[in-house]
Amino acid sequence: MVSRAIGRYIRVSPRKARLVINQIRGKDVAGALSFLRFCPKGAALEVDKVLRSAIANANLKEEKVDVDKLYISKAYVNQGPSMKRIRPRAMGRAFRILKRTSHIAIFLSEREG
Repeated sequence: MVSRAIGRYIRVSPRKARLVINQIRGKDVAGALSFLRFCPKGAALEVDKVLRSAIANANLKEEKVDVDKLYISKAYVNQGPSMKRIRPRAMGRAFRILKRTSHIAIFLSEREG
């Protein structure tokens, strides 16, 4: 493992973020960045920020790391705390609205050869 980046309390549903993360897992960094740039999902912007942070962490950690050889070795999304809101409904009832958050983690490694 060369570097990692973890974005916490990101205001996107974990289920929606996992759709994007599953697409880039195992890809090289350049391919993942180009995929995220043109991905129509809203979570792609947040995943892109975390991936760029992991690349910057790799450059800071080791000076001799080759960015072209980096790939996403591990990537996962965990559920963060949910903000709870109330929506008034008919006959005095109240429905709960959950504003879900995510913790996005991306680990980069260097390919051999």
